[in-house]
Amino acid sequence: MATKTANQARPSAQLRRAFATPMGLVALICLALVLFLAAFGPFIWGEASQTRDLTNLSGGPSAEHWAGTDAGGRDMLARVLVASRLSIMMALESTAISLVVGLILGSAPIILGRRVGRVVNWFIGIAVAFPGLLLALFFAVVFGSGAHQAAVAIGLAGGPSFARLCQTLIAGVLGRDYVAAAKVGGVGRFRLFGRHVLPNIGEPLVVNATIGAGNALLAFASLSFLGLGVQMPQFDWGRLLKECLEQQFRFHPLASLTPGYFVVVAGLAFSLTGESIARAMSFTSLGDLGLRGKARRRAAQLAAVADAARAPDTASATVPDAVLTVRDLTVTFPAGPGEVRPVRGVSFDIGPGEAVGLVGESGSGKSLTALAVAGLIESPGRVAATELGFLGEDLSRDGAGAHRRLLGTSLAMVFQDPMSSLNPTQKVGHQLAELAHEHGDLSWRQAQARAVDRLAAVRLPEAKRRAKQYPHEYSGGMRQRAMIGLGVMLTPKLIIADEPTTALDVTVQEQVLDLLQAIRREDGVALLFISHDVSVVGDICDRVMVMYAGRIVETLPVTRLHGGAAHPYTRALVAAVPTMATDLDQPLPTIPGRPVEPAEVPPGCAFAARCPLADARCREQEPALEPWLDGQVACWRPVGADTPATAATLGGPRLGAVPTARRAVKETVETTRVAARGAVDQAKAAARDAAGQVRDALRSAADQTRRAVLGEEEGPTEPGHEEAQP
Repeated sequence: MATKTANQARPSAQLRRAFATPMGLVALICLALVLFLAAFGPFIWGEASQTRDLTNLSGGPSAEHWAGTDAGGRDMLARVLVASRLSIMMALESTAISLVVGLILGSAPIILGRRVGRVVNWFIGIAVAFPGLLLALFFAVVFGSGAHQAAVAIGLAGGPSFARLCQTLIAGVLGRDYVAAAKVGGVGRFRLFGRHVLPNIGEPLVVNATIGAGNALLAFASLSFLGLGVQMPQFDWGRLLKECLEQQFRFHPLASLTPGYFVVVAGLAFSLTGESIARAMSFTSLGDLGLRGKARRRAAQLAAVADAARAPDTASATVPDAVLTVRDLTVTFPAGPGEVRPVRGVSFDIGPGEAVGLVGESGSGKSLTALAVAGLIESPGRVAATELGFLGEDLSRDGAGAHRRLLGTSLAMVFQDPMSSLNPTQKVGHQLAELAHEHGDLSWRQAQARAVDRLAAVRLPEAKRRAKQYPHEYSGGMRQRAMIGLGVMLTPKLIIADEPTTALDVTVQEQVLDLLQAIRREDGVALLFISHDVSVVGDICDRVMVMYAGRIVETLPVTRLHGGAAHPYTRALVAAVPTMATDLDQPLPTIPGRPVEPAEVPPGCAFAARCPLADARCREQEPALEPWLDGQVACWRPVGADTPATAATLGGPRLGAVPTARRAVKETVETTRVAARGAVDQAKAAARDAAGQVRDALRSAADQTRRAVLGEEEGPTEPGHEEAQP
């Protein structure tokens, strides 16, 4: 079972850790006292707060009245203790209003759409620029004086701050793979927010609300002190502080500040409790992702040069009854004054039941291509394609949202990180059942039974028990199997596996690959397998597409991957994979240089700067993807034409002449397994023979002992000694 990380610990353990520190313990004790006073103060000291001592008006501290009396002779400490309930209740009410307003405003982009969300963002930016107390005074004047009016005013004033916090938290959750999987599954906006977003931002919101309650308490006391809050005959800490300063301060200054002491202690109790919980949960801020400054400055210029130099790719050969058809796919992101195109003119087909591998170095555009096909590129990114067909429907015509049910039932995504692919706040079986219930027209009970069946189909032991567990209770391999089970909950026609084995060890990796192969054989599902490991692709795929700098530079059958590739980049990728026959005394082959940045694609062939075969034409003109043997290649000097490839020029010896490391390991493991099985069989046979001999010896000895005890003689009975027959 997987070990839990700090952020995956149970809430009880996090709370114990939060209050184990001196600050946390003191804050917890103070908060408990404040809540106790709010709950039981009016019952205990209610009568004392109304009793008048006419002989001691505006009196100072004494043994009978520890904080003195007010102008009416009433005990000031008793009134402060009774006022705890109204002060705390109004602070909590205003905090709840701020939280609700913040959630509504912060979730507007995901629920109401980008256009309405953009307007809401402008409003939040303007509101946050004003001090909260100034906004509270404005709303208090609008709504009038009174306890609940003041609570509403403070709640609306604090709403923009919570809205900005919600925007930040929601943006972090929306980048998770399980949210992308839910979108592919066709989950609607409200369901997506309620099921996958809100549970994952709940903890930090509650912590910040605890801190905000202290601020709301101070603000509410301030409004009451100014006469805009609680009105007579009600009283809270702010109103009592105002009365004390007016009536007692000249005679008993320290005693007159008693309500202020309670305001400070209660505010610190809420704030320090929230801070302690936040530290225990180790909340961190979200970093910004973006292009480097140099890339931003050169984006527009290089994009224009690259577009002018790029030759259009020849259309790929049409696959009959193709499951997926992609033509001239382009993904664009804004960058400073210009644009960046990390995917440039990609075209390919995938036939029914076909396994196609997409390989390339990190940053080549593989994952973005898959996300574009699934309709998961979010604004400000833009996806354009001449044709983007899936099961006969053109997804580029009306957008992925118009084909929500088709994508939800016929397309499955398996992401790279299984931990972020599953919602950590929901049980695994519940997440699988939701998809079948949403799109499979199954009742909830039937969907849960289907989830258990699919978990068993992907070889999870004790599937019924595992379905009731959370993702952090699974190992890495089990989470990846659960993701595959999520993909086959219905009847998908295409599975897009985005580097599903990268974070797994070799043994679990082999099991996941075998599982994908078994699903392909049993259900006839097409597979788009994305990886940077050429050896893995060679084991599982029928055809390979090699991607570099946002373009497909070669497509070829897997049988030609080792030794028959035409593009120098493909051969360099194969050469960089060590094998069982690799000479350990020699340096491992590497590809010189670094991959091209999406915003810095040079004119000509993007691989020219790293290619030992490049000439002036390669650096000036970008080659188109042209037919080559039984595949395609985008290269002016493909290997095998007029440029004989050598080990020295392409980065390493024996390009595919020996089996890959994976195949060699599998053969070695199989040979060892057969030898071990034979040795075990021989040992079992020898043990059986020895056991038989011991058994026969013991039986013979037992017979001899029995005869000796009974006095029997060996040999047959002599004639004449038989007993006479009657």
